[in-house]
Amino acid sequence: MKAIILGGSKGIGKAITEKLSDLEIDIVSTSSKDLDSSNMDQIKAFVDKEKETDILVLNTGGPPAKDFYDIKEDEWLHYYYQLFYGFVYLLQKMHIKNNGYIFLISSHTIKNPEYKLILSNTYRVALSSVLKTISKKLAERNVSCINIAPGPIKTNRLLNLVDDMSEFEKSLPMKRAGKPDEIGNFVKSIIENDIKYLTGVTINFDGGLSNFLF
Repeated sequence: MKAIILGGSKGIGKAITEKLSDLEIDIVSTSSKDLDSSNMDQIKAFVDKEKETDILVLNTGGPPAKDFYDIKEDEWLHYYYQLFYGFVYLLQKMHIKNNGYIFLISSHTIKNPEYKLILSNTYRVALSSVLKTISKKLAERNVSCINIAPGPIKTNRLLNLVDDMSEFEKSLPMKRAGKPDEIGNFVKSIIENDIKYLTGVTINFDGGLSNFLF
């Protein structure tokens, strides 16, 4: 069995890489230096090399927090490729083997948008829609599609977004941010236990932070 994990050198991606390494899986784990999902030349070259896999983890860092009216055209275009079309191309061109898995690491902001994260909100919602739409087609081959929508997870990205981590954590329902290993263990458990009937779903991994029902 083979797994391709994008953005696997730090944060949530690294945790998934480390947890899956406990299983009998050949792992291809990329960093942003190896594969920049905003660079279509790199994406196309990667697909030419890695034509198929059993497990695909779509993960990338997010844009900086910015006011909507301060976002420039080149930023919209850059993150269009990084957060959306680069991954769409991978989904179209890379073959996921029968009985495989696709995990999208998105964000809880796809259901609970934050004003200054509008770049992330917009493109992650769009990619979530693509994954949901193709999940029924892929289900014909027993390929499971799971969208993991993390809330505050203690990664470098969260540290960059929050001024005072201690005070921020006090405001959370569990009085702490999540740990990347918690998501890594979740992904591992799905694969290790051959859970296949869970597909086309979004898992809100936010420690009870969100207020929406569905």
